[in-house]
Amino acid sequence: MKNRKYFSLIPALLIFIFAACEKDNRTPPESVLTGRVVYNKEPIGVRSGGVSFEIWQHGYQLFNKIALNIAQDGTFSASLFDGDYKLVRAKGAGPWLDNTDSVDVHVNGATSVDIPVEPFFIVRNELSVKSGTNINTTFTVQNVNTSKTLESVRLFIGPNYILDQNNNAANAQKAAPIDISVPVTLSVAIPASLAAENYIYARIGVKTTGINELIYSASQKVQLK
Repeated sequence: MKNRKYFSLIPALLIFIFAACEKDNRTPPESVLTGRVVYNKEPIGVRSGGVSFEIWQHGYQLFNKIALNIAQDGTFSASLFDGDYKLVRAKGAGPWLDNTDSVDVHVNGATSVDIPVEPFFIVRNELSVKSGTNINTTFTVQNVNTSKTLESVRLFIGPNYILDQNNNAANAQKAAPIDISVPVTLSVAIPASLAAENYIYARIGVKTTGINELIYSASQKVQLK
């Protein structure tokens, strides 16, 4: 009698094993979704690894959230299976006005999409140069959405292209009130650890009151020699 019970379990066990093998042998996703976070078709600079969107695929009973990390130049990339997805700009995700409306994305092979956002401020016309032992930067700040105020502007310098509030060798800031009707200037001393370098990078960050993440300019290469 016991043997019959054991034999009755074998088909179910085989089905489980075959299903597990089929799952393990599933072909990995080959399609690639790329894109940019943009305002007026121009990419938005953010903190590398600090901002992400969410991707959800249609047609599954169990939804899995896929984090879509935004690079510091506003680009993103993810390997996905072909299909229909919803891209969600999570509340408070970045230095822009919240918009939790999902964006429908159809992935079929190499797919590219721009995701629009409305920042509170953006940086324009930034120029960084060496002056003696300092890096001097001039730039303009454009107020895009007036629902929040400007808290501060910051200058970051460092040896690497990846540059932000957490990754820098030195920084300087100017707190509100700031007259943005004219160009803004910031200056920071070059650290001794960087003085022998041929070049470094400089980047501007703008902090909006009540918003955790800064919006950034592109990293700019500055010749020291």
